[in-house]
Amino acid sequence: MDNIIKNIKKYNMLRVGDRVAVACSGGKDSMCLLNFLWTHKDELGITVCAVNVDHDIRENSANDSKFVINYCEKNNIKIYSFKVNAKKFSEDKKLTLEQGARECRYRVFKSLIQKNLVDKIALAHHMQDQAETILLNIFRGTGTHGASGMDYVRDDIYLRPMLDTSKSAISAYIESNDIPYVEDETNENNEYNRNYIRNQIMPLIRNRWQNADSAIVSFGNNCREDDNYIESTISDDAIITEDGIARIYINYFINPTPYTFRLILRALKSINLNTNIEKKHLKMICNMALESENGTKISLPNGLTVIKEYNFVTFTNRNIKPSSKVYPFTKGKLDVSNFGLIETSTIKKFKVGEYTHLIDATKLPKDAIWRFRKEGDVFEKFGGGTNSLSDYLIDKKIPLRLRNLTPVLASGNEVLIIAGVEISDKVKVDKSTKTAYGINVVRF
Repeated sequence: MDNIIKNIKKYNMLRVGDRVAVACSGGKDSMCLLNFLWTHKDELGITVCAVNVDHDIRENSANDSKFVINYCEKNNIKIYSFKVNAKKFSEDKKLTLEQGARECRYRVFKSLIQKNLVDKIALAHHMQDQAETILLNIFRGTGTHGASGMDYVRDDIYLRPMLDTSKSAISAYIESNDIPYVEDETNENNEYNRNYIRNQIMPLIRNRWQNADSAIVSFGNNCREDDNYIESTISDDAIITEDGIARIYINYFINPTPYTFRLILRALKSINLNTNIEKKHLKMICNMALESENGTKISLPNGLTVIKEYNFVTFTNRNIKPSSKVYPFTKGKLDVSNFGLIETSTIKKFKVGEYTHLIDATKLPKDAIWRFRKEGDVFEKFGGGTNSLSDYLIDKKIPLRLRNLTPVLASGNEVLIIAGVEISDKVKVDKSTKTAYGINVVRF
């Protein structure tokens, strides 16, 4: 088990004072890691707790959770226990049950981090798990990124200190320390791809090559080194990120290369969007960017939506519907959900350029309200000329995704301000203006 301490130091996994939650299902691997870190917590200068997630998939899952809770209580280990409906989540998100269960787990882990209850999540994946993951990714048609397997450390939060530890070493540790554990009956179900590799393919490979697991993991580590070098060549300027959305200039999709594919993966990583994206998905994205009309969108695993928006390809997992909410026009700060902040003040001495929008206070109808666009809205452009609001937004190349989220100040169907975009000619200041409203717009 020396590999665990070795990896913790090699990859700077832990710092003194870290609060570490061990993801514990009650199985042999996670019970081993929980016991090991609990035993070595003083040596490492950390505090240790457990987190258990009942996916409500198996008949015995509730009993397994009770087992973990009882073990932790008996040994004075703090535990956070959760139950999720992985089947429903998977169906709603159109994911496989494996993918959906994983997503549910990571949502739980993320909630513990966001609530500042823990600093790190320790995961009990071991050498055989890593070998299986690499093979799975290869069978999906991965490149060097997927062939690297699981990271030892991800986002400085998720830790896998046992990736170089064999299953036999774990079993020996469990036996010598008399650590209880439960068996997951679904491990024998070869309908799951990972189980098929574990139970059918890997035994055949090991019969011929006894060190197959360590050799596959070594191959993965070599791929990781290559992958890290390629990653270092990508310019941060190629990707624009804002508000959980990443955009890549369309020019990067002309004559796509492996660099293009890597750029897409970097874009997803930049917005913390971990998805089971495969080579076929990367090709779909490139084809859409080059051949499809503006506004075309495709849906990919884990709720990822990719949209062609004029000169960009946009990546997001946000699915925000247009709002029917109405806000009164008032001075002061207005917080608009999923958009940003609109701050209005009355001014008598003003300079053009000091505010996002500057309008004549006397020209504003008393019934003006902030709302979102509706069918039939019209807009008189600054400088003259009336268009439907829809046509105006298209001419300004405002992406469809943003058109539904951008508030407008309107009187009836007449739009007077498009927040952060333009004001109507009807409310512009002129030489006769004595009092104006200065409006600043700050997007979230």
